[in-house]
Amino acid sequence: MRAIFYNVRLTPFKGLYFTPEMRILLVKTSSLGDVIHNLPVAADIARHIPGAEIDWCVEESFADIPRLSPAIRHVIPVAVRRWRKSLLAGTTWREICALRRGLGALRYDVILDTQGLLKSALIARQAHGPHLGYAADSAREPVAARFYDRHYSVDKSLHAVVRNRLLAGAALAYTPAPVVEYGISVPAFTASWLPETPIAVLLTATSRDDKLWPESDWIVVARELVRRGITPVLPGGNTTERERAARIAAAAPGAVAAPGLGIRELAGIVGRSRIAIGVDTGLAHLATALKIPTLALYTATDPALTGVLGSAWFRNLGGKNAPPSAADVLALADEALQA
Repeated sequence: MRAIFYNVRLTPFKGLYFTPEMRILLVKTSSLGDVIHNLPVAADIARHIPGAEIDWCVEESFADIPRLSPAIRHVIPVAVRRWRKSLLAGTTWREICALRRGLGALRYDVILDTQGLLKSALIARQAHGPHLGYAADSAREPVAARFYDRHYSVDKSLHAVVRNRLLAGAALAYTPAPVVEYGISVPAFTASWLPETPIAVLLTATSRDDKLWPESDWIVVARELVRRGITPVLPGGNTTERERAARIAAAAPGAVAAPGLGIRELAGIVGRSRIAIGVDTGLAHLATALKIPTLALYTATDPALTGVLGSAWFRNLGGKNAPPSAADVLALADEALQA
């Protein structure tokens, strides 16, 4: 792990002075997993520059993620996803203008775009201060680099969490520690439907159907967890996801299908679980960030660059066109429960 911290070409930013009182704006707007991947950046900055004031610009639907970090002073929500659906509406343009005025009134010592997209670079340019980000050979959209005052090359073959941390370290002149710390704690959460017994959170929902794991396999895992004295809890965001969770819970007596929940409530449930088992979804990364033993299941993507990564027990299982079996999952779940 230590060797990866030398894969950055650092160009010092003349005239940029680092002080404990410096103001920093992080721009990482989406998606859920990407936003969680950026939490270690805030934790690193707080550790290396004590007293720094850190703000974060993020999609409104994910704003509760940076709010979990004590290192973040202000969260600045944007609504690009919602605006795209109604670009001709007057309310959309009033909100965009309000965002531009709000960011335009702010001045920062560093504005760091760790997303590397054209949209994030344009959002970052609305705030005043030096703009820093990935070089064209490292950004997800090379054109984004044209909007930065300083660029940094970071190996694209590295994990997303590592890339974010390396970029921030290069931009702010520190070397990140090898151990990944997300710097968040479990928010308090109670509910009458939540059992007092040990729980396992089963994250069955994801953004694409080809990332789903078969319901029959989830049922096998849920039944075996119940047999081990652990109550499976199955969250679901939209109606389709909650219906799937309900079917699995019905086929595994003792399992619980959760009602609709917000991100903060989900974090509260995940944070009190013995283990989280999930498909390729941002909530699996949230479990890892909360230091919950996490088993992530991959069926359509390669976890090498965006799999779960943390300082507690975690495993990435499966891969593109190589879904894991229920037996494989249960074997690793037993390992996690004994860790």
